[in-house]
Amino acid sequence: MKARISIPKVDPEAYKALAVLSNYIENSSLTKTHKELIKIRASQINGCAYCIDMHTKDARKAGETEQRIYALNAWRETPFFTEEERAILALTEEVTLIQNHVSDKTYEAAANILDEHYLAQVIMAIINICAWNRVGIATGMQPGL
Repeated sequence: MKARISIPKVDPEAYKALAVLSNYIENSSLTKTHKELIKIRASQINGCAYCIDMHTKDARKAGETEQRIYALNAWRETPFFTEEERAILALTEEVTLIQNHVSDKTYEAAANILDEHYLAQVIMAIINICAWNRVGIATGMQPGL
């Protein structure tokens, strides 16, 4: 792929603004597992190779298993994810694919398991990784070898 614009170089203030939200998410009460599952699943849906590469590595470093990472794109078909993780993954998919809207069923399932503050942080984490995916895809960022 041909080299494209580097937003941190061309417009560092815009890049920093997105990084502020990332910093908030990283310091939130979300578990490391939940953060990484959100990042990986949204990045899979959005097709951001750079983010998939980065976040699967981060997840493994944080103790996530290869089995769960490999099965993440088929999480509904496996017994590997908790009820809470399933609610978060369903919400991640619907927020990422927002043109289909977030169904009441999915939202209520998450709201019944997560407290309001945690639910708000989950939603913001999904929005944040989707924004980063769009930066990565639009600018042609590639994973390192």
